[in-house]
Amino acid sequence: MTFETLDGVLPVDKPAGPTSHDIVAIARRALNTRRVGHTGTLDPFASGLMLLCLGQATRLAEYLTGLSKEYRATARLGFATTTDDVEGTPIEPTDAWQSLSPDDVTNALSAMVGGVKQVPPAFSAKKLAGERMYERARRGEVVEQQPVSVVIHEIRIVEIALPDITFDVRCSSGTYVRAIARDLGVKLSVGGHLTALRRNAVGDFTVENAVTLNDMHDESRVRAAWISPLEAMRHLPQYSIGDDAVAAITHGRAVPAPVDTIENTPIVLTRGDTLVAIASSHNGALHPRKVFSHD
Repeated sequence: MTFETLDGVLPVDKPAGPTSHDIVAIARRALNTRRVGHTGTLDPFASGLMLLCLGQATRLAEYLTGLSKEYRATARLGFATTTDDVEGTPIEPTDAWQSLSPDDVTNALSAMVGGVKQVPPAFSAKKLAGERMYERARRGEVVEQQPVSVVIHEIRIVEIALPDITFDVRCSSGTYVRAIARDLGVKLSVGGHLTALRRNAVGDFTVENAVTLNDMHDESRVRAAWISPLEAMRHLPQYSIGDDAVAAITHGRAVPAPVDTIENTPIVLTRGDTLVAIASSHNGALHPRKVFSHD
């Protein structure tokens, strides 16, 4: 099976264990193509939805990475860890969690909803001076992390079985759910870390439609889950253009923008059911940013 000439996005249900890089490597071998990229990492211990871009669709990854994410997570109270998750070394265990009530937990989580400043975990893929933070942490370097602005749209508690709390969270791209568990422990003065994490959705793409690693060897299953480049961009405004505009865009020339176009926003240009280009609006014109081959 080869997908070298097929462009699109493949939703994959990552199991716990492999790294995101491992998933890309597995997809390259199973689909017999080198042009594979992902739109956002998942920690090795986490499972759930990864969107893999193949062929020309690798150029669309930047328009998918910023989509909101939905997770189901389990936090354990009683101690923090060096990595803010179950794989780290425990820090100052305490049994103070035994005095907590479900209302204490609910109120603390509710207070975390909204626009917040979040300090990324020390062991994270975030780069500082071109180097991943986890590489510095593994060398024992202590680097002061600067808080970043994220949005936690919703937290819904699924179960409180202290010291464990299972909850669903919908959040902006760049949010660390490990940090939510850590900060919950801080708010309750008992320490906390993440023990399980599953990504259920990226934007409005859900894990229910994803292929497993075993499915990657089943061409019919892969094709059934396949998302076309145009469908993958359905969260962006779309504008259908005629043959003359297609010719202009594919030669790098701007075309008139619709009157209601928002300045400097990405716009999907289509011809029928084909993605022609991603453009941006400026001074009443649509300027091509990424042009895709077409018949």
